[in-house]
Amino acid sequence: MKKLMMALICLLVTLPSIAQEITGIWQTIDDKTNKPKSDVEITIKDGKLFGQVVGFYNSDPNYDPLCKECKGDLHNQPIKGLFIVDGLTKKDGVWVKDDGILDPESGKTYDVKLWQEDGELQVRGYIGFFYRTQTWVRKK
Repeated sequence: MKKLMMALICLLVTLPSIAQEITGIWQTIDDKTNKPKSDVEITIKDGKLFGQVVGFYNSDPNYDPLCKECKGDLHNQPIKGLFIVDGLTKKDGVWVKDDGILDPESGKTYDVKLWQEDGELQVRGYIGFFYRTQTWVRKK
């Protein structure tokens, strides 16, 4: 009986951390229309966080945009499959990296902070002291 109680206590203690798992698929929300725009799969490899575009919300089944404004090897590459969040590290409960997030529409990279709040993902891109925060929603 004691072992069962201890197992239940351990489960209850770890349950909030399981629910707060950051990995998985998240919907990005369009700033202008406030509608889902794309799906990004968040993964962690070797302690670093990555985000790859895995799908779009578009009525055209052949919608497959290219990263026309991207520089170097990413120029004219399909956005689907592109890693837009690149190698963030966790510091004080927040994932961060200079030039860690790519905006495929503009081709620009930004310093980024990423954290969970109330079950949503807060993604904040920075240029100097100026920033914009997007809220991504976990895909069910």
